[in-house]
Amino acid sequence: MSPKDATGSHGNPAPMSLGELVRQKRVLVLCGPGGVGKTTTSAALGLAGAQAGRRVLVLTIDPARRLADALGLALASPTPQPVPADRLRALGLDLGEGGTGTLDAWMLDPKVVFERVIRVLGTPEQADKILATKLFSHLSELASGMLEYTAGEALYAFAAEGRYDLIVLDTPPSRNALDFLDAPERLSAFLEDSILKVFIPKEGSRFMAGASRLVGNVFGRVFGDGFMTDLSVFFQAFGGLFGGMRAHSDGVAKLLASDASAFVLVTSPDEDALREAAFFQKELARRKLPFAGFVLNRSLAKFAAWPHPSEFGHKDPAASRAIGLLNAFANEERAEAEKHDRQLAELRTLAGEQAIAVAAPMLLDTSDPLAGLVTLARELT
Repeated sequence: MSPKDATGSHGNPAPMSLGELVRQKRVLVLCGPGGVGKTTTSAALGLAGAQAGRRVLVLTIDPARRLADALGLALASPTPQPVPADRLRALGLDLGEGGTGTLDAWMLDPKVVFERVIRVLGTPEQADKILATKLFSHLSELASGMLEYTAGEALYAFAAEGRYDLIVLDTPPSRNALDFLDAPERLSAFLEDSILKVFIPKEGSRFMAGASRLVGNVFGRVFGDGFMTDLSVFFQAFGGLFGGMRAHSDGVAKLLASDASAFVLVTSPDEDALREAAFFQKELARRKLPFAGFVLNRSLAKFAAWPHPSEFGHKDPAASRAIGLLNAFANEERAEAEKHDRQLAELRTLAGEQAIAVAAPMLLDTSDPLAGLVTLARELT
């Protein structure tokens, strides 16, 4: 490749294709609103990474049953599950030079991740005390953003252990698909010092001791005797973990802002989804995170240039009549394809010279979802 080929029209580095991203990056974060095929796209890019000979992990959130079955995901698995290599080879994937490529997948389980964090950051005594309280089992309901927080924690843990060359993170569906970046701060707010002081008043602080008794009386009447003791044990043990949690949070932030990571925004031709994608791109720019491009999923854009049935002349009258009957359907599909093509052009304008915008077709229903993912991986890369 010549220097001219490797740069944009203004001398800036040319944006990486999705194929280059899965071969070179360490972390791919897929963001976007719910219902646009983000999980399927994550799995397809994971497959592409394995085909490039990399050890890949796809971290996903509540995949559809057929996708879970295709990837061999056990819903209650405490660890990532490998997609059998012979299954991938049977679909025509060579898994890189020497067959080094692997694909693991794991459906995030907040309780499993959070328990792992507590055991890593705390002493055995602290961990046992926290995990023995009833409050721990309900924390995912009490603390806003627990799913998003554990997504970041899981990413941090797997990246730190160095077991995978590429981690593809399918972010939780939410109004702001970047919520997982803020989740550690929100969890800290739930367990911040001002709250701890109510449950663990310092000696000599009459006000805080009184507040603690008042809160304890109220909680005792609502939740029963012993709840306040359970709560106090939980917060006392948890207080020593804050430093480690904040360090992990900083580590995640640095990893995601580094050249080793890239963010891909997945959208669909739906107008609301396109507006969300534009919003997310602005958020990434505001946070100075590495935006790599858009995927316009479930798109007919590639068919916009296909010939219309009326362009096929036929001497057989019956064939001509049959083609004529198709014209109405073809006109509708052509109009839809041209609309999607315009949307793709708008996304390319939004992406600018430093990012890409690609169209991915809607997968046809097949008897083998994994084969469909292989097809999508080839289309994307």
